[in-house]
Amino acid sequence: MPTITFKTNIKCAACVAKVTPALNELVGDQHWSVDLTNPDRVLSVEVESVIASDLYAALEKVGYTALEN
Repeated sequence: MPTITFKTNIKCAACVAKVTPALNELVGDQHWSVDLTNPDRVLSVEVESVIASDLYAALEKVGYTALEN
């Protein structure tokens, strides 16, 4: 499955917990991760048919942003 990556403003484990319901609903559990050790806080999403604009909207609803790498 292809993976796309996004630079985000997700900064900590509490932030990850806040975006978890939205991302699980959009792409499913186990199909995304956030690298908090990377200075760009990279969100990796395994995709089949997810549209980037849907991902941006899901994150914005919970107060976060993402830019495609």
